Amino acid sequence: MSASGPSKESDSLRTSQPSLTPPPDSSRSLVAELKATARQARQKVSTRHGWLGDYDYAWLCSPTLPFSLRRGSKPRRRAPPFYALDSELPLVLAMACGLQHALAMLAGLITPPIIFASSLNLDAEMSAYMISASLIGCGILSLVQISRTRLWRGYYLGTGLLSVVGTSFATLSTANTIISSMYANGTCKSTTGADGTVTQEPCPDAYGMILGTSLICSFLEIGLSFAPPKVLKRVFPPMVTGTVIVMIGASLVGSSGIPDWGGGSNCMGRPSSGPYELCPSTSSPHALPWGSPQYIGLGFLSFISIIINELFGSPFLKNASIIVGLAVGCIVAGATGYIDGSSITSAPAITFLWYVVYRFKISVYPPAILPMLAVYVSTTMEAIGDITASAEVSRVEVEGEDFDSRIQGGVLSDGFGGFMSALFTVAPLSIFAQNNGVIALSRCANRSAGRWCCAFLILFGVIGKISGVFLAIPNPVLGGVTTFLFASVVVSGLRVLSYVRFTRRDRFVLAAAMSFGVGDLLVPSIFTYLFDGVQPNNKGLQGLFESITIVLSTPFLIAGIVAVVLNLLLPQEEPDADNETDEEAEEVEVSQDLEMQKDEAGEKKVEHDVTVQHA
Repeated sequence: MSASGPSKESDSLRTSQPSLTPPPDSSRSLVAELKATARQARQKVSTRHGWLGDYDYAWLCSPTLPFSLRRGSKPRRRAPPFYALDSELPLVLAMACGLQHALAMLAGLITPPIIFASSLNLDAEMSAYMISASLIGCGILSLVQISRTRLWRGYYLGTGLLSVVGTSFATLSTANTIISSMYANGTCKSTTGADGTVTQEPCPDAYGMILGTSLICSFLEIGLSFAPPKVLKRVFPPMVTGTVIVMIGASLVGSSGIPDWGGGSNCMGRPSSGPYELCPSTSSPHALPWGSPQYIGLGFLSFISIIINELFGSPFLKNASIIVGLAVGCIVAGATGYIDGSSITSAPAITFLWYVVYRFKISVYPPAILPMLAVYVSTTMEAIGDITASAEVSRVEVEGEDFDSRIQGGVLSDGFGGFMSALFTVAPLSIFAQNNGVIALSRCANRSAGRWCCAFLILFGVIGKISGVFLAIPNPVLGGVTTFLFASVVVSGLRVLSYVRFTRRDRFVLAAAMSFGVGDLLVPSIFTYLFDGVQPNNKGLQGLFESITIVLSTPFLIAGIVAVVLNLLLPQEEPDADNETDEEAEEVEVSQDLEMQKDEAGEKKVEHDVTVQHA
């Protein structure tokens, strides 16, 4: 909802809400309830309608061929029915939509652990485990988010919507800065060659520090979940959340997407010697210097496959376009010999959480506390926006006590997920927004599909060879896809910013916030040497200086802080009925120019007609 009031689309959604489901009959005994449930389950699995229903599966799987595009006034094919949160859903449709949701979020789930493993130079076995743990953890904690468990005094755990969770990109952006700081101060070891080339050694303990720090910082979001939603919306309006999301996506495009597209971040800059003289390393098959045309071509092939799939793909494939791009890129890369299959052979057949947990020593890294607290504030802002979008597309109320309780339960589940994900050896998890597009296109907001989605994610994580396959994806293929994925995060932030009224005061706040955020993006080292001339007397003060440096060097953190502070300090501009605002004056000038252009065009047309008549 924008600062100037709800949109027309939201009004239309609210006026077309389905009727409320009547409360269950409390007079029935538990045995009767169990018998009724068993009878319904038996009827569902033993009848054709229970398996297939009346859904148009041909519409879901039919590609959009060039000759089938709508021309002229040809009537459009009727869309399938809308399945609400708790309506009866055929088993095949529930499984198909669940698989569609799992495929839509799969790329966003495997990308963070791959980037973490690459930044920390971890081996293939540990990297494969991190991918499996991410998939399993997301499946389990998505079940918690989809449910809506009543706690006490009207508080809930979970949204009760088809809300799925995944590793927050805010965590990924901040963790990259934290890891760079660890290598710079000696927490993680690195060696410098005779020619000045720096080689970073594997540092699994750094990942354990990130997990331990996120575990204790998750209590901030748990505490924020009990604050009134109106207060949270006032402190974090669309102007703040949109700025943060834009900076997150933009920073990831520059720090991960494009470097991988060129061959890998380790070999970016083309070092003259060492294992990263060629990408992804000198021992890899078909190793080439960073930015070679072969790598650029592989990444572009994956990128263009996403666009072609959007043009001609079926509704099912359009929501899995990222996976289609990865598949096409991997097929070509495998045929030309760019894939190293050692990660597949070394991956176990079956795995689960805590399979190699002894390798991650959970501890707290004090300089990362302040940045991680800011990350959880960011995930709170993201959660509020994503829950609102999920409620709108699911056709439930986006105002009132019921909606406020969904926000409270979703934010609480987000904080709880941050705590549990650290125990699952997974980076902090938050609500994913990618699945709202799946709901809108498939017209299925049913929670049964969400539960099947969780089942597929857990299955993908348990089968260890699948993680090995994901780990074998070449960097250029992954970079071409993740660049599109991170750019879509930027677009999501721009969409949130579209709700801003853009008064003079709002433009001022955004300009101040973007000054720091964009400045960090373009010149990342601007604040790196801020405290070089200060010699602290103790480790605590040194940790504080490192924390401040990390916050200042992370684009979305500093931009979000500036936006929050200025938004609370600067008073809102009251509309003046007697005097036009700057925006109204600009609109009047534009409209006057258009009218003058129309008049001139009309006069020219009359002169032309007269000339033709005389001729």
